[in-house]
Amino acid sequence: VQLQACGGGLVQAGGSLRLSCAASGRTFSRPSMGWFRQAPGKEREFVAAISWSGGTTYYADSVKGRFTISRDSAKNTVYLQMNSLKPEDTAVYYCAADLKRLGVLAYEYDYWGQGTLVTVSS
Repeated sequence: VQLQACGGGLVQAGGSLRLSCAASGRTFSRPSMGWFRQAPGKEREFVAAISWSGGTTYYADSVKGRFTISRDSAKNTVYLQMNSLKPEDTAVYYCAADLKRLGVLAYEYDYWGQGTLVTVSS
């Protein structure tokens, strides 16, 4: 599975961004999809995940109520709508595919995109 993430950029605190991640290749394997982020000097952390059907979603407590993960399986694309952004949301955001389960741990994911930078100014 190849993943291409885009949509990052510079936004002021309180603003919104929508990230997209297009998947190609073994999408017939019906992967669950997740978003992770890594801020400078910090470990990669879980943000959100969604099952193949879109019927199950998980969120990190830090983004619950502000971020929404969704997917368009016909387009093999997953989205992360980010509202009410805070400076602490600044990070490189990665999308990832999990062929086995819907997980929240980075090591569970099989494929990773290249990352897209989100910068939130105060």
